[in-house]
Amino acid sequence: MVTSTSSHKSRKSPHIMKRRHKVACLQTSLISLSLISGYLIPNSAIVAAPPRNPDKTVNCDILVVGGGLSGVATAYEGLLAGRRVCLTEITDWLGGQISSQGTSALDERPTQSQRQFYSRGYLELRNRIQKKYGKLNPGDCWVSDSCFLPRDAHTVMVELLKDAERRGKGKLEWFPNTVIKDLEISQGKLINSAIAIQHQPVKGSPPLNTFTLSQTIDDAYRYSNSSRFTKNIIRLVPQQTKENSPKWYIVDASETGEIIALADVPYRLGIDARSFLEPSSSSAKNDPYCTQGFTYTFAMEATKEAQPQKMPPYYLQYSPYFSYELPRLADFGLVFTYRRIWSPTKGEPVNFNGVRFSAPTPGDISMQNWTWGNDYRPGTAKDNLVYTRQQLQGTGQLKPGGWMGGLRTESLRKAEEKAFSYYYWLVAGTTDSQLGQGVKRPQTNNRFLAGLDSPMGTAHGLSKYPYMREGRRIIGRPSWGQPTGFTIWEVDISRRNYNDEYYRKTLPADMYRQLRATLAGLEATSVISGQVSPDKAMRRTRSTIFPDAVGIGHYAIDFHPCMEKSPPEAPGNRERPGERRGAGQAYPFQIALRAMIPQKIDNLIVGGKSIATSHIAAAAYRVHSFEWSAGAAAGTVAAFSLKNEVAPYQLVDDLPKSEPQLQALKRLLEKNGNPTAFPDTSIFNQNWENWR
Repeated sequence: MVTSTSSHKSRKSPHIMKRRHKVACLQTSLISLSLISGYLIPNSAIVAAPPRNPDKTVNCDILVVGGGLSGVATAYEGLLAGRRVCLTEITDWLGGQISSQGTSALDERPTQSQRQFYSRGYLELRNRIQKKYGKLNPGDCWVSDSCFLPRDAHTVMVELLKDAERRGKGKLEWFPNTVIKDLEISQGKLINSAIAIQHQPVKGSPPLNTFTLSQTIDDAYRYSNSSRFTKNIIRLVPQQTKENSPKWYIVDASETGEIIALADVPYRLGIDARSFLEPSSSSAKNDPYCTQGFTYTFAMEATKEAQPQKMPPYYLQYSPYFSYELPRLADFGLVFTYRRIWSPTKGEPVNFNGVRFSAPTPGDISMQNWTWGNDYRPGTAKDNLVYTRQQLQGTGQLKPGGWMGGLRTESLRKAEEKAFSYYYWLVAGTTDSQLGQGVKRPQTNNRFLAGLDSPMGTAHGLSKYPYMREGRRIIGRPSWGQPTGFTIWEVDISRRNYNDEYYRKTLPADMYRQLRATLAGLEATSVISGQVSPDKAMRRTRSTIFPDAVGIGHYAIDFHPCMEKSPPEAPGNRERPGERRGAGQAYPFQIALRAMIPQKIDNLIVGGKSIATSHIAAAAYRVHSFEWSAGAAAGTVAAFSLKNEVAPYQLVDDLPKSEPQLQALKRLLEKNGNPTAFPDTSIFNQNWENWR
């Protein structure tokens, strides 16, 4: 194993950095500190000090927290680079969205899918799915080119990492049923160690996945043994340590940004205030409580005969919420086949309002993930799932030993109840909150699939972990063009027509001019100075091109908005007004390295959904292929930084000047089959309308 022993390249002098910061402020006078007001957070040291000696100590080159798609992709690239990778996951399945969260229907855009323009590991994932079933879409679903069983996704992920370990001669230390409890941070800059808790069932007690997450999550984060679990305390440390020189990297690939909260680096939650960079925001102020809805998925099977359907005791609490949502979607067969994950027999062709699918047949299995169904969409300080920093402080979770995962357990419990209730509504309900009476009819030829051998792998039948669309999102470090902290904003990716009268009337005149200047490209100066009317400026027809791009993604800006009042299932409740305004098509976009580098901690890299995006941009930067690309970038950056003895922030701190080591990293990514840009990406190429 090759390890680094020398120090980083030297930092720039304070005088030079101050001068560059002033220049950056002049270059970006359009950006106001108010965009992130209230989110800049001081760092505090947290010391890993378990109540008893760790049961074992494990050395890592790269510690990956979270075994979802981004975490697996990080481990995959780290192993291929020959590194010792430690991977922790709160559940016992790898794959996140496609396994433990149950959303095993790949969200892809047609052009990217047709061209197969993905990271090498994601292509390998698709190939292995096809090989396992003999076809890419064993569920014959209509939402995706590939729908399959979550339990099989975990098996594919395990095989993928074993193969990478063998080919790259790396070493994988895989810790299922494991959470990070504490961090040791030296001088506010480096994570020196992490304390993890791994749980197993007490002898003679029910096996794992018998109880729902809300029943076990608090126990999972406690050091002490319980009536359900015995605990192993694991100390995770770098291969070698040297003061002020990180010899390992920690990658936060968790679903909600656990490590960025625990390390107390600056981050955002929820809605960003309306600005020329986020013009479609539903709020003039930041609102950290309104994040996208989360979902406990489940599987159901079509049967030949009618099945007895038992009403949950809490059904009437949630039934006022459920709906097909729109008349064009008001068909049970359409909803069932939308994310059908297994279909042994081809049904009769159906065309419902332009949607073509094969009718459900006995033995078909559907995975349910429906906005006005099992989505749980809290949006107030009374019921938000992901705790804000203020809430974490109030509950003592930022104190040493106090971390409990940063989630509201009560909201998890209610989301579980709502998912069970939604199944009952699907098969036995006759009400519809959005469409009224006479639309919903019972469909009793179905059964709920539960059991440890069921598609979700749980005795209760719900996914092991909810599908998370949005969590904490870091604020990147101040950089050229964004002196208050790097972020990827709505205007960086959206195809929206900002000539819409709404923007002229809603945005103040100066803000509207700034918006049009931002989108005008080479005409920006003329628009700002008033030489060119904002409405007459040419608009670029592509996403922002980042010089530090290390990955790619493409998906629509897709919202599952929070509800206006608490509780979200209350009769007559409605979605937060204006939240869907930002929804719509997006151009193919890039993942900037600056979006993956948090403030304050030098050996922490952020992957997955917690990179530095705005609330609206995050609605596109959350799907399967993006998660993989971000993870591939994180694993490559960590391995590259270890080999070349350079911290990730040092790869971008000279931008917009040339960064030779950054270019070397980008060449390595491309050589390894991890694209950093879409074909023909150039400031001179404006023809991106063909990317559907």
